[in-house]
Order: sequence, then C-alpha cells, then structure tokens
Amino acid sequence: MAKKSRKQQSGGTPATVALTAAGVAYTVHAYDHDPAHPSYGEEAAEAMGVSPDRVFKTLVAEVDGALTVAVVPVAGQLDLKALAAAVGGKRAAMADPALAERTTGYVRGGISPLGQRKRLPTVLDASASDHATICVSAGRRGLEVELSPGDLTELTHAVLAPIGRA
Repeated sequence: MAKKSRKQQSGGTPATVALTAAGVAYTVHAYDHDPAHPSYGEEAAEAMGVSPDRVFKTLVAEVDGALTVAVVPVAGQLDLKALAAAVGGKRAAMADPALAERTTGYVRGGISPLGQRKRLPTVLDASASDHATICVSAGRRGLEVELSPGDLTELTHAVLAPIGRA
C-alpha cells in the first residue's frame, strides 16, 4: 500500500499545506466553479458573497525578463509600469500562461501566491492593507483562502505597492 503524503491526507493544496505548516490562521472557501464565467476572480467574489475589493487575483508577469507575481484586487487591473517600478525594473509584460503554470505549479485561474513550486518575487497591491482579511486563490479553481494581508505579505516575502488600477 502506497503511503499518502500530507497533502493527499488532508485534501489540501500546496497553498493550504504551506499555511498550515506556518501556523497561520486562515479560512478556506469552496464554491462550484463555472467554466463559462468570464472572470475567475469576480466569480469567486460573487460565490462567496465578498466585496470584489477584498478578493485578490494572482497574476504572473515578466519584469525585465524575470518572472514576478502580482496580487491585485479582482475588481481592477494590474498596472504593469507600477509593478516594474515596485521591484526596481524598467519593463513589465504578462508572462506566457504555460510558463506561469509550469513555474508556479498551478493552473491559470487557480494560481495562488502561496505554496508555489518556485518562489518568485511577489508584489501585493497596497489596497490589501485596507482590509482585516483578503481572499486569494487556494491553489485551484473554486477554492479560495481568506487570511490577513500581513500574513500573506510575510509568507510570500511580498513588497506592498500601489500596483492595481480601477
């Protein structure tokens, strides 16, 4: 009989396993993902009954050729120039989705800033600090994790900067 890993035993994702291992307080929110919904993040906000300014999407960009994670509210967009400036770069562009999936270990629409296969520089939009808790992907479509912005910043070694725009 094969031995189950902690992840398989708990039914968790790398993100929830990382949170548990760090001893961080968090809440998991599961909902039925509709593949026809036009926006993963807005779908999550609607399904959980949470304001879209408290639900953050995780995007992977290239800043001067280096992959960088941006975490911004689902109600807005990523300001690529602001992201580049936040990490001391000059130019930023969205990363190839296949490269983002391979590097993080997650599928598009389910990329979490936590528990990624390879730790990448991370920037969290400064608006996160306006809330006691925010929600980010827990590592798969239809699964979100709610935690404090401070804990997310600490666990991902994120820089807080105004990188989102309405």
